[in-house]
Amino acid sequence: MFLESFHHVAIICSNYSISKHFYSEILGLKIISETYRENRSSYKLDLILPSGEQIELFSFPNSPERVSNPEAQGLRHLAFSVTSISKSIEYLRSHGIESEPIRLDELTGKQFTFFRDPDGLPLELYEK
Repeated sequence: MFLESFHHVAIICSNYSISKHFYSEILGLKIISETYRENRSSYKLDLILPSGEQIELFSFPNSPERVSNPEAQGLRHLAFSVTSISKSIEYLRSHGIESEPIRLDELTGKQFTFFRDPDGLPLELYEK
């Protein structure tokens, strides 16, 4: 197979400063670069996880809302690996972020839960 891994996921946010804070300060993704594209009135923030995968965070003026329920067609959610679901939930709660109850993956026996970014995008924590 020619595909090796995910390189990046692109997210368009409604409020750049709130989403930048959420992904870089709360979730702890490292900022690689930040660019303001004047001709598009748009920011592009490149973030990286310790494993090398990246998130591109975009802001565009007047971007339309998108259905983001996990069962809607299209991208279902982003899942992040964590060592401890309970410690991760505690950390999120300390920043005012609520998560769903912990679930058990019936196929793998691993624990997981969902929470949302500032625009309601479903994000998953999946225990290693």
